[in-house]
Amino acid sequence: MVEATETERAQHGFRSGTVALVGRPNAGKSTLLNRLIGTKVSIVSDKPQTTRHRIRGILTEDRGQVVFVDTPGVHRPHYRMNRRMMNVTRQALEDVDLVAAMIDASEPLGRGTEFLLQMLQRVSAPVILLLNKVDRIAKPKLLPLIDRLRKVDEFAAIIPISALKGANSDAFLEVVFEYLPPGPPLFPEDDLTDRSVRFMAAELVREQLLHRTREELPYTTAVTVDYWKEPQDPKRQIEIAATIYVERDSQKPIVIGKGGKLLKQVGTAARGEIERLLGQRVHLQLWVKVRPDWRQKARILDELEITL
Repeated sequence: MVEATETERAQHGFRSGTVALVGRPNAGKSTLLNRLIGTKVSIVSDKPQTTRHRIRGILTEDRGQVVFVDTPGVHRPHYRMNRRMMNVTRQALEDVDLVAAMIDASEPLGRGTEFLLQMLQRVSAPVILLLNKVDRIAKPKLLPLIDRLRKVDEFAAIIPISALKGANSDAFLEVVFEYLPPGPPLFPEDDLTDRSVRFMAAELVREQLLHRTREELPYTTAVTVDYWKEPQDPKRQIEIAATIYVERDSQKPIVIGKGGKLLKQVGTAARGEIERLLGQRVHLQLWVKVRPDWRQKARILDELEITL
């Protein structure tokens, strides 16, 4: 049955492959990924460096399957964690069939974008350049930007998009399928991501924390799921316990908040997101612990799956 299905797909031009989403922090990669997949597979916030891992989002259509690889934003690394994040991004650029590089078109092209463009010149796969957030700029400013970027390199396409509003996402997919090789699906058709629900739960807690903290705290916090118990009766709650790590003693009361208010807000919002993900009621417990300089410690980074 499987062989017949794959033969039929080959005859109808079924295509499959991997596409890396790369760009500067806050360029909108995760927002675009979630829109293309149709559900949240990568957390989103207005804080730079929200994405710390390689996260695959899987889109399967009649014409083919695209495995999008969301990557950490391209930045200058100052900690062991950030160096690992950049290694994840560089490796993704080597292991895919196509690269979709995203630039925030509403911001002036700076040194960070120039560094990204230099990285792309060393990539062997075709590169689609996505100019995101075009809903924020006047159209007369867009054409000179496109002309300037055309002179940088020979891109497979330059496409203005709005990841938030979905503008030109269909046009982007059309180009993606043109460049993907013929072949069977790489993942089961009903898969949306290769990440476990345990990983996703930890990320959803971190997302809610990012929404409610500021200054240096978003960069110095991490979340692990320490306990997960599913009941035999699906009508009962899944029991989850997670730990939020901070680097300094002074940060712990900030995360907890006055009278535990902030931690309770994080827990309530994260529980709702996890319940939507799992389709089942959840009892979520959150703890806060201090791990000095965890961003520099290989063992902790391994626990957080921020791998080399």
